[in-house]
Amino acid sequence: MSDISEAEIVQLVDAFYTKVRRDRVLGPVFERAIAPDSWPVHLAKMYDFWSSVMLTTGRYKGNPLAAHARHKTIEAPMFARWLALFGQTADEIFPPEIAEIFRLKSERIAESLTLGLFFRPV
Repeated sequence: MSDISEAEIVQLVDAFYTKVRRDRVLGPVFERAIAPDSWPVHLAKMYDFWSSVMLTTGRYKGNPLAAHARHKTIEAPMFARWLALFGQTADEIFPPEIAEIFRLKSERIAESLTLGLFFRPV
């Protein structure tokens, strides 16, 4: 997707996680999951993740499901809040057609994580 730059992905990730950290629902989850001095590492991983998702760079090397499964305080309804903040942030940074692509990708990611975390067969 050549209409999106790496710099815009960084801008989106930084703005989104600023909102997440201030959010009354999501903030405490992230506060428990990510030590204050580990945020630069987490953000760099998210730059790579979204670069891989949107620009197919292949930079992200990780397992999102395993990373989220370690955190037992995540609840399925939290993904709706995550999606709302993410969509709002995408709308602030990108033109509508690009923001919509980010929203669609984020919805698929949230659905996949929700299914993997909360609806696994026994």
